[in-house]
Amino acid sequence: MTHYDPLEQPCEVLQSRRKVTLGLPAANAPSERRFPLTPEGAAMLCERGFEVKMEAGAADVIHFDDDAYRRGGVKITDRRETLQCDIIIHLPALAASDASYMKPGAVLMGLLHPEQQTAAALRAMTRRHVIAIALDEVCDDAGHCPFADILAEVDGRAAMAIASSLLADPVHGKGILLGGIAGIVPCEVTVVGSGIAARAAARSALGLGATVRMFDNDVYRLREALHELGHQKVIGSAMHPRVFASALRTADVVVATPTRYPVEIGVDVVDEMKRGVIAFDLARNEVSSIFPSLACIDLAEACPDECNPRYRVRTCYVNAGSAVPRTAAMALSTTLLTLFDDIVVCDGLTNAIRFNKGLRDAVYIFRDKIVNPRIARVMGLSGSIDINLLIQFS
Repeated sequence: MTHYDPLEQPCEVLQSRRKVTLGLPAANAPSERRFPLTPEGAAMLCERGFEVKMEAGAADVIHFDDDAYRRGGVKITDRRETLQCDIIIHLPALAASDASYMKPGAVLMGLLHPEQQTAAALRAMTRRHVIAIALDEVCDDAGHCPFADILAEVDGRAAMAIASSLLADPVHGKGILLGGIAGIVPCEVTVVGSGIAARAAARSALGLGATVRMFDNDVYRLREALHELGHQKVIGSAMHPRVFASALRTADVVVATPTRYPVEIGVDVVDEMKRGVIAFDLARNEVSSIFPSLACIDLAEACPDECNPRYRVRTCYVNAGSAVPRTAAMALSTTLLTLFDDIVVCDGLTNAIRFNKGLRDAVYIFRDKIVNPRIARVMGLSGSIDINLLIQFS
């Protein structure tokens, strides 16, 4: 007779883990119309195991309604609940009233904006041991800044698209095309700088048939830009004062972007520029401007009537990327998904900060310490703490 001995039956045990919550509050700054995630991007984060919560109406600025996010698994809630998530993505500087709702140990992701930060908000975050990360400071292993670079490219492309539209307006503009018509001299576009924003603007202007002149005080970067764009297509020059002033005088469009050494175009040069010239300051912040004598129109706040140059001799526009917020949202979504994949691979943000120097250098608050010198100045501190020391002993 056969005897059977009972054996243990292996049984899979599932350990329940609380989902990491990710909050998407609406931008609380009038000068910021960009939003960090599209419905598709938010849905992909939900599929990766995050619980995404969005403030009702937060994505109206990019013309997506709440239902588009709800269908992807996003919970639509109020502002306070989104601010109490484990990770909060809020592009402009957070207000002190919002910071007071954050949970202890939460993570804030946004743009650095040192000129917009307030000491009260920063103190509220340090009291809650928040980890604050400036997305535009995040770098990869090659030294590239994916968030800053993609936003700069959007700015450059948007500037030329807006300039083309304003020039072609038959009522409020000149009613002209940038170029490309046989027998007609094309418009002149002067680009200051030769970084990503400058190259994007130049490439768009070339595609529209304009004559493009590019100036920079970094000759090596200028050489790289000309090699990429084509020496035969773009006229490049170092910033010789007379040559630069001459190009500004004849330009129909001027796109000023960040340069290695700050540039300021004085009132004497501006007064000699064409009547109706359209200028974009893509390097402007609340502290300095390349065109200090020109009143600037913020494209994030301006209504359509304010944008037309009909009653202005010379016009300067800022925040070009906020005029195309959905494009910016799509670009940011792709980059954020890559960042979150890196965080998941490292088994959490703290480990990602420890092992990823590019992410570590983007942190400006670590627990209760200020670790960025520009943010330290906002707090009135003489200096910041080295985050590497904090990581080593944490």
